[in-house]
Amino acid sequence: MSAKEGHHVSDTDSDITVGPEDSDLTTESPHKSQVKLPSVSKRRSEVHEISESEEESEEYFILKGTSKGKGKSSFLNSSKSTLEQNESNSFVKQSKKSSETLTKSLDKSTKSSSESLSKSLDKRTKPLSETSTKSLDKRTKPTSETLTKSLDKRTKPSPETLTKSIDKKTKLSKAFSKSINKRTKPTLESLTKSSEKKTKSFTEIENWLDKIDSSPEAKNVDIKNRFDSPVEKGKHSDYKSSPSSGLKRKQTVLLEEEKKTVSRKRPPCQYGSKCYRKNPSHLQEFNHPDDKQQTCGSGRTREESPPRKKPKISITGPLSPDQVYSEGQPYSFFLTKVHGIESQYNQVSVMDIKDILSPIMGTLQASCQFNYMFEIPWLIKQYPEQFRSKPLLLVHGFTAGNKTALEIEATKYSNIKFCQARLEMIYGTHHTKMMILLYEEGMRVVIHTSNLVEKDWYQKTQGMWISPLFPKLKKEENKSNYSRGDSPTNFKKDLLDYIGSYKAYQLKDWQQHIADHDMSSAKVIIIGSSPGRHMGENKHKFGHMRLRKVLNTHGPQKDFVKSWPVIGQYSSIGSLGATKDVWLATEFLQSLATVEGSSCVPLASIDLKLIFPTKDNVRCSLEGYPAGASIPYSINVAKKQTYLHSYFHHWISKGRGRSRAMPHIKSYCRPSPSSQEVAWFLVTSANLSKAAWGALEKKGSQLMIRSYELGVLFLPKFFGSKKSIPVSSDINDTDKLLLPYDLPLKPYQKEDRPWIWDIAYKELPDCNGNMWCPS
Repeated sequence: MSAKEGHHVSDTDSDITVGPEDSDLTTESPHKSQVKLPSVSKRRSEVHEISESEEESEEYFILKGTSKGKGKSSFLNSSKSTLEQNESNSFVKQSKKSSETLTKSLDKSTKSSSESLSKSLDKRTKPLSETSTKSLDKRTKPTSETLTKSLDKRTKPSPETLTKSIDKKTKLSKAFSKSINKRTKPTLESLTKSSEKKTKSFTEIENWLDKIDSSPEAKNVDIKNRFDSPVEKGKHSDYKSSPSSGLKRKQTVLLEEEKKTVSRKRPPCQYGSKCYRKNPSHLQEFNHPDDKQQTCGSGRTREESPPRKKPKISITGPLSPDQVYSEGQPYSFFLTKVHGIESQYNQVSVMDIKDILSPIMGTLQASCQFNYMFEIPWLIKQYPEQFRSKPLLLVHGFTAGNKTALEIEATKYSNIKFCQARLEMIYGTHHTKMMILLYEEGMRVVIHTSNLVEKDWYQKTQGMWISPLFPKLKKEENKSNYSRGDSPTNFKKDLLDYIGSYKAYQLKDWQQHIADHDMSSAKVIIIGSSPGRHMGENKHKFGHMRLRKVLNTHGPQKDFVKSWPVIGQYSSIGSLGATKDVWLATEFLQSLATVEGSSCVPLASIDLKLIFPTKDNVRCSLEGYPAGASIPYSINVAKKQTYLHSYFHHWISKGRGRSRAMPHIKSYCRPSPSSQEVAWFLVTSANLSKAAWGALEKKGSQLMIRSYELGVLFLPKFFGSKKSIPVSSDINDTDKLLLPYDLPLKPYQKEDRPWIWDIAYKELPDCNGNMWCPS
C-alpha cells in the first residue's frame, strides 16, 4: 500500500510549501536484462554435430575447426583424392594396354560412374546444370553405336584422343568433387567401406565416454589405448556420469585426433612464411613453413598460445549477510543492492532488505517498522518464512482514507498491528525510516532511507546504518535500565527521547525493550525531527538546531575546516524562500557550518554545494522518467527560487556503480578540498526543506518542524580519529567510509536543468523509450 497523493500547499505565514517526499504516481516497470546461459563446451557440441548431422559438408567441418581426425572431413577428402588418383592411373594404363583391356576398363568405369552419379543425382534435387545432366544421361545410358565408335577410337589411341579423354575425365572428376562440396552424400560402397576402416564412429566414442565418466578405473586408463578399452564394448554400463571429468577426457581424445589431422600431407601455401591469413580452414588446407610449431586451427605457435580461459569461479562464494556486515565495520554504513548494474558494485558495503532480516543476523522474535510508505504483502515476503508470523508493528502517519486502505491491506495478517504517528503540524508527514528488530540474542536498530515498497529497493540509490547486535542487560537491583548501557554518543538516551516524542501507547513496549538492552557499542549520534514548535531546551532536541548543538560540542576545529565546503544531497526540495538569505544561506547553513565551541562562523566564506539530479540524469537512469516520481520538485516552487541553480551539482556515482541509479538517499557532509576526508557525515531521511529541518520563529526563540525525520551522524572522535574520517567512493578502499557519490563534484552548466517532476518531457525519450507526461 502506498501513499499516492501528497500536498503542495503554501503556508504564507511561514513561507513553506510541503510536497510529498516520495511518490508512486508512476508505476515502475523494471526491465530485466536477458541472461545468457553458459554454453556447453565448443568441442563437445561439435562432436554432437558430427555424429547427429549426416549432411554436413567438408567445408563446414573445416571452418568450424573440429578435431574429429579421421571423421567425416577426412572421409570426404580421401574419397575425393582416391577417385582422382584411380582415374588418372587407369588412363595411363589404358594407353599401354590393348583395345580389349581398354574396353573392359571403360565398361567398368562407365558402369561405376553411371551408378554413383545416377544415385547422387537421384538424391539431390538440384543438379549442377542442364548441360551436365544431359552429359550424364548420355554416359549413364550408352547405346551400342556410341559404344562401338568409342571402342573403335580407343583401339587406335592417338595422343590427341588420349588427351581429350583425359580432359573429359578430369572435368568429370572436378564436377564430382564440386557435388561433394555442395553437401552431397556419397554412397559408393567402396568409399563407405574405406571410411569405416579408417574412422571410429564418434557416436560410439560419445557413448563410451559417457559410460566411464565417473569410473574409479578411468584415471588409470591410458589415453592412447582407450579405443581398445573394454569400456567401449559396454562392459561398464553401470558407471554414473561425471560431466566435468567426462568433458576433460573427451577434449583429450579430440586433441589426439586433432594432431593426426594436422600431420596429413598438405600442399604448400603460395605465400609461404609471409602468409598472414588466420582462417582455420586455410591453415588446415595448406602447409606453412612454421606449421611444426603451430597448433591446429590457430595462427599462434604453442609457445605463443595463451592458456585456455577458465570461467571465474568464486572459491568462497557470495558473502553471507553477517560477513558483509563484518566487512563494513567500523562505520557500518551500507547502500542497498541495485538491479541492472555490474555485480562487483553489489558486493562491497551493500545490504538488501532480505539480508537485514536474514536469520543469520539474529533469531527474530518481534519487529517494529517506522516508515512513510508500505506495501504490506511485499514486506511480509521479505521476512524469512519462519519469521512471517512474528509480531510486527507498523508506525505510519496516514489519516482518513489512506489509513483505512492500509488497515484493509493488513487484514490477511493477524500478526500486524498499527501505530499512527500524530502530526500536530498541518501538511506534515511521517517520513522516518527505521527498523527495530528484537532477537533472542539481543536487539538491532536499522536507520535507513527506503520506503517499504518494492521499487525503493530495486533500482534506486539508498543508504542505511545498521547497528551492532545490542545484548540484553543483566538485571540489577535499585537501578533503572533507562540509565544503563548507553554509549559515549548517548545513542540510547536520544533514541528513547525520539520515540517518546510520538506519545503513543503502542510504542511503550518497544521503549522498554530498548531500555533493557546494552547499546554502549553504538558509535553514531542520532539526529531526529519531531513535529511541533520547540522552545527553550527542547529547541535543540530536533531538526537543524539539534545538528548545530552536536557540532558545537563534538564538531571539527575552526581552523582545521576553515576552507572546507559543505555538501547537501537529497531527493526532494521544498519551498526555501524567495531569496537564499531567507533560510538556506542563513540559519540552515549556520547549523551545517558550526564548529567546535562556536556556531558563529562567517557564512560568506563557506561554500555550499547541493547535489540534485538533472532532467538528463533522470532520463538516462535505469528506471528512466519513472524514477522522477520519487524526486519531487514542482515547477511552481522552482520558479520562486531560481537562485538554487548556482548551488546545484550533478549526481555522479561511478565509484559505486550508481550513476544511473537515481538517489533516494539523503546525506550531508563537510569534505576537505582534497576530497580525501570529511569532518563529519550524516545519512538521514530529511530532504532539503523547512518541513524536515525546521525553521526558526519569533526572532529565533522557537523552532517549528512539520515532519518526523531520523538520521545518524558520523564524527571522527568516536571512530578513533582526532580530526577527520577518511572517505572514498572507490569500492576497493574498504578501510575508508565509502560515500554514495563521487568527489569532487561537477557543477551544473548553463544548459543543465534540475529535474522538475510535474512538467512534461517530450523532446527525447528515456532509456526505455518512454516520454514523461504527468497528469
